[in-house]
This record gives sequence, structure tokens and C-alpha cells, in this order.
Amino acid sequence: MWSVVIRRMTEPGPSKNDSLSGDPMIFVWLRRLVNVERGEVRALLWSFAYFFSLLCAYYIVRPMRDEMGIAGGVKNLQWLFTGTFLVMLAAVPFFGWITSRYPRRRFLPYVYYFFIANVLIFFLLFKSDITHAYIARAFFIWASVFNLVIVSVFWSFMVDTFTSEQAKRLFGFIAAGGTAGALTGPALTAGLAVHLEPSSLLLISAAFLGLAVVCVKRLIAWQQDVGDPMDAAQGESSRNDEKAMGGGILGGFRLVLGSPYLLGICLLMLLYTTLATFLYFQQAEIIRDAFDDPGQRTTVFAAMDFVVNALTIVIQVFLTGRLVRSLGLGLTLALIPILLGAGFLVLGFSPVLAVLVVVQVLRRAGNYAITRPSREMLYTVVSKEEKYKAKNFIDTAVYRGGDAVSAWAYTALTGLGLSLSVIAFVAVPLAAIWGGVSYMLGRRREVLAKGSESFPT
Repeated sequence: MWSVVIRRMTEPGPSKNDSLSGDPMIFVWLRRLVNVERGEVRALLWSFAYFFSLLCAYYIVRPMRDEMGIAGGVKNLQWLFTGTFLVMLAAVPFFGWITSRYPRRRFLPYVYYFFIANVLIFFLLFKSDITHAYIARAFFIWASVFNLVIVSVFWSFMVDTFTSEQAKRLFGFIAAGGTAGALTGPALTAGLAVHLEPSSLLLISAAFLGLAVVCVKRLIAWQQDVGDPMDAAQGESSRNDEKAMGGGILGGFRLVLGSPYLLGICLLMLLYTTLATFLYFQQAEIIRDAFDDPGQRTTVFAAMDFVVNALTIVIQVFLTGRLVRSLGLGLTLALIPILLGAGFLVLGFSPVLAVLVVVQVLRRAGNYAITRPSREMLYTVVSKEEKYKAKNFIDTAVYRGGDAVSAWAYTALTGLGLSLSVIAFVAVPLAAIWGGVSYMLGRRREVLAKGSESFPT
């Protein structure tokens, strides 16, 4: 499907009396939205389709995950977060083993084949008579792992495919592909849930993961055609995607410990997850108290997803690239932490459903549209092994470790009798620290990028 669409879109258009006559029709259109070069169009579209397929697959099951988290008891959420972290700890060495043993063109599809198998297993479990509570908890943990791993692997591939300069121009538009998928997923869920059992939607999710594998193979073929930019800079002709990276299964952990830059990204991630978890727990409590019916809660979650993703795609297409160019990476990274700090301040004074929804929608849209693409640009200046192994460790183990620790911290704060308002006020200075760390990392990345351009490594 994607092959036919992209081939037709990149065919030369009819001759016209303009400066772009004879160019592929999609290039003329894309140039109005993003600063893309002619030779990058095919990769840009495959990357867009790749991220679309991934997030469409995830957002088909996301409303089910959120409802199952509440069904298992809000007071038990910290245990689910802890379980997710433990699963992540087990997954990191496994991913390290795969990346050390197999070349990129093989291990990337393997990751998605693994999750396709998982989806099919859950489909069979939901059809069985096994106790629903256990399946619900397992599904919540699995979906939390699934989301992080597939997105982490996607962005590892992106920062390994595009140069630092290309990332600034193209990552906002590529991220919009994921947002389009995140819009399509809930729409499919809402439209098909009337005619199909919820478990049957998992089969559609598996199909989109299969499309993502097609995109991976096309992007690797494109990179082989144009050559690896870093290899060219070093006067090499080897195809790195045909070689295994080697190293140990805990290589990502060791790479992080040996790099102050990567440790800084770990701190950024921990601050981000702490504030996101605090807000998620407050969301669970406020929505639980506002609605008694599980169906209403699922509808609210799906509606929030739709609004978040609609707002996100507008920002990604029209603002993200322009923000990075005008503000610089440091200020762009610090923008959402500053705004979230203000949001927590308002929530502290008025912890009600309307305020919670506005803050959560703006936080998530800002993260997807601005913070996430900007954060991924931090990895364009590190080595190939760091792009896959260290990045995966940070995006999964560090991320979910921060989730688990902050979940227990939130539980401890509520156990001490602190109200939602007080906890919101506690989050304000943490947001300020997050903003400061983000700004310094952005500035450091610019320095490293200039150094790598002068002295390729």
C-alpha cells in the first residue's frame, strides 16, 4: 500500500512555467511545508509513513490500556509502573544482545515481529476465559513497554539515517506522521468498536506494525542508494547496516556511564517522567471521581487523545522546524518545561477536571510536537552504537525507572496527607530545573554538532 502511494507521489509532474517545473508533484507541495531537498523526498515520505503506522498501531490499543489501569485500581498504579520498570530491565539486555549480534537491516524488523507476536497472543488471551484482572494488568504493563520500545527504536533509526542538519529541517514533519497515526488510531477504534469486539482491534494493530516493517526496509534501501553521510565524510564506503555493532548486552548502560552528555540526557528524562507521572496520577484521580461509568472514562481518554493529536500535528507541520531555527535547540527544549510549570501552578490553585484536561492536553501536545523531536536531535551527534544501545537504555529503562520512582514518590506524598494542590505546587520547581537542564543540553549539542562537522568521528 505505502509503496504504491509513495511511488505515485514522487513521479515527475507535468511541465509548468515555474521554477520547479518537471519536479515530482509531492516535492512542489512539500517545499511549502518543510525545507526538504529533492534527494530527501523519498526518505521523508517513508519516515512519515513508518511513524504513522507505528503510532496508529499503538493508539488503537491505548484507550484500552488507560481504562485497564483504572479498572485495576488507582491505588495499585504504582505497582503497575514498578512492574513495567522490571520488564524494561529485562528487555534492555535482550535488545543489547540483538543489536550486538545482528545487523540493522535484520534486528529492526525482528523488534516489530516480536511485538506483532505479542499482539496476537493478547488477542487469544482476551478471547479465552482466563481471569480478566490478570490479563488487564499484564496488558497495561505490556502496552507501556510496547509504546516506549517501538518509538525508541524508530527515533534511533531516524537519528542514524539523517544528519544533524537534516534533523533540524525534517524531524518536525516526520513527527507529524506519528501524530497523523495517533489521530487515525482512535478514529478507527471509535468507528470499528461498534461493529467489532475490542479484542478484534488488536488484529488491525498488528497489521499496521507489519506496514512499519515495510517502511524500515524501504528506508534502509534508500540509505544504501545514497550512501551513509558519515561514512562519506570519513572517506569510507562500507555499508554499516550490513554489519552487527558488536559489544556486550549491557553496552548501553556502560556507554551512558562513560558520557557526561548522555548522563545529562538521563537527568532530563528523569525530570520529564517525574512530572508526567505526577500529572498522570492526578488525571486518574480526578477522572475517577468525575465519572462512575468505565465507558464514559474510556470516551474521555479517547477524546483527549484526539484533541492532543489534532493540536500536535498543526504545531509539527507549521511550527516545530521554525521554532528550532529561530529559538535554537536549547530554548526550544526549555519551552515546554516552563509552560508546564505554569500549568502546575494553575492546577495547584484549582485542581478540577477542566483545568486538568487543559494542562494535560497542552503538556502532551507540546511534548509530541516540540519536546520529543527536539530531544531526539540531541542524539544526532553521538556514535552509531550510542544511537541504538545507549538511547534505548535511556528511552526504556531510565524512562520507566523514573516512572516507577516517581509513582512511589507520589504515593508517599499522598500517604503523608498532601492534597492534589500541594503536590502540584511541589512540581513547579521541578519543572524549572527540567527547563534549565534542557537548555544546557541543547547548547551542548550545538557545540558538539559544530565539532563533528569540522572533525568527523
